Amino acid sequence: MGYVEVAARLLVATVFVVALAGKIGSAGAYTAFADSLRQMRVVPPRLVAPAAAGSVAAEVAVVALLLVPTSWAAVAGFVIAAGLLAVFAGAIALSLRTGNRAPCRCFGASTTPLGRGHIVRNAVLVAIALAGLAAAAGGSAVAVPGAIVAGGAGLVAGIVVTAYDDIAALFR
Repeated sequence: MGYVEVAARLLVATVFVVALAGKIGSAGAYTAFADSLRQMRVVPPRLVAPAAAGSVAAEVAVVALLLVPTSWAAVAGFVIAAGLLAVFAGAIALSLRTGNRAPCRCFGASTTPLGRGHIVRNAVLVAIALAGLAAAAGGSAVAVPGAIVAGGAGLVAGIVVTAYDDIAALFR
């Protein structure tokens, strides 16, 4: 487990934990998330419920796999994360192409409309997941102090990524 893998594990896991908390953290959160999928109009209405459930299940799998300290779990977690993030980016791009700027419910309640920044964020996260995948597949030893620093950096970066909409709003 190299330092890149440790940082990527914590960053991606943090992003998905916050996303899950926003989607299932309260009684109405899951319904609001499913409604946001409906508003995006990228999934046929009859498939909104299965898509919402599948998204949440995949996010749970990513977090669980990235927290298991074995290389096979990291590889699986990073593959699922990269695929899911690519699907999210594609869905946002499709929604924007039709002129739909429904609010992003990526991390829970938000009034921020979808925009190119959401696609860029997901593309960067895909790249980080792929870097983590490469590091996990390569495997290397780490020293505990370095792993703590790498993990802390990943955690902080994950928090910054989840606050993207709020940070971007400060600069508008």
